[in-house]
Amino acid sequence: MSSPTNHALLSASSAHRWLSAPPLPRLEQFFPHSTSNAAAEGTTAHALGEYKVHCALGHSFKRPTSDYQSDEMEAYTDDYCSYVLEQFEAAKQYAKDPTITLEQKLNFSKYVPEGFGTGDCVIVSGHLLHIIDFKYGKGVKVNATNNPQMKLYALGALEMFGDLYDIDEVETTIYQPRMANISTWSIPVKDLMHWANTILKEKAELAFAGQGTVRYGPWCQFSNCNAVLRARYDYHHQLECFQLASPHLLTDAEVAEVLEHVDDLNRWAHEVKAYAADLAINHGKKWPGFKLVEGRSIRHYRDEGQVAATLQEAGYTDIYQKKLLPITKLEAKLGKKKFNQLLGKQIYKPAGKPTLVADDDPRANIAKSTPADEFKEEK
Repeated sequence: MSSPTNHALLSASSAHRWLSAPPLPRLEQFFPHSTSNAAAEGTTAHALGEYKVHCALGHSFKRPTSDYQSDEMEAYTDDYCSYVLEQFEAAKQYAKDPTITLEQKLNFSKYVPEGFGTGDCVIVSGHLLHIIDFKYGKGVKVNATNNPQMKLYALGALEMFGDLYDIDEVETTIYQPRMANISTWSIPVKDLMHWANTILKEKAELAFAGQGTVRYGPWCQFSNCNAVLRARYDYHHQLECFQLASPHLLTDAEVAEVLEHVDDLNRWAHEVKAYAADLAINHGKKWPGFKLVEGRSIRHYRDEGQVAATLQEAGYTDIYQKKLLPITKLEAKLGKKKFNQLLGKQIYKPAGKPTLVADDDPRANIAKSTPADEFKEEK
């Protein structure tokens, strides 16, 4: 264990970050670690999913309770449970009595200083090791291919089960039901060990020491010091070579390079402002050229019941409005099956507003070319 909070400095879940930018874990220690509703919801879903798999396997297990539980979560954790059971049954073709563990602590400190994590589901059957990671998030689609978090879990599982089984292949699966994403990837154990003893060990030692270079990229997205990373500043500083001139003076390649920066520039601006505001409001920091003022406010009733009584005594009765619940809340209230049965034909979803995104976005291209486009000359 690396700390009283039982969180590893070099955690498996942040592996992509510290492998790409080794100094970050030590830098992040100087910044607060905030929690979110999404994280709490994910924790609840994991506990519920674990409970359902245990019950399905015939184990005695206490059902967890949480305000975050919903009909939607019940359905998705049912699906997760079914998937795990399917994989457990499939494992029986490799071994008569495969082993399955849930929420298993996995130690990979042989390769990563003080490194450990928790595997949602580990199935061992003869020569095959299968790691399943349940992700309840719906913001970022996660791919299992060459995923460092999954490879670290696999190393920890090999440390645990390697002496008991002759494992020569590892299969990893990301199960992300809210994005309809089941991503599976496999790697021979010998290739995994080569990565562990070369790339992983070197980067992990740098990260643990707080050394190396911070290279800015998508892996920094969830870093708690992302707003003030100099690497992020340097990355966007490249745009100075264009002097932010009119787009009519830029080549197509230059416009494309600016587009590559736009979304993160917008996020960065808001993150820097939030960081500066927090220091000013909560720690008395003074920023040159800026001051704290009261923001815009709206009026509130002190006591709605008292307001209604006062108006009714004065003879006013038409003081309430009725409104249908939003679709998502109504679906949660009725349950997905009943909602579709009663209202499926009365719900429609219009086409989304066209949006320009990078080529690697999984959504289909809706652009329509025109004859003029075919003859457009590149600058």
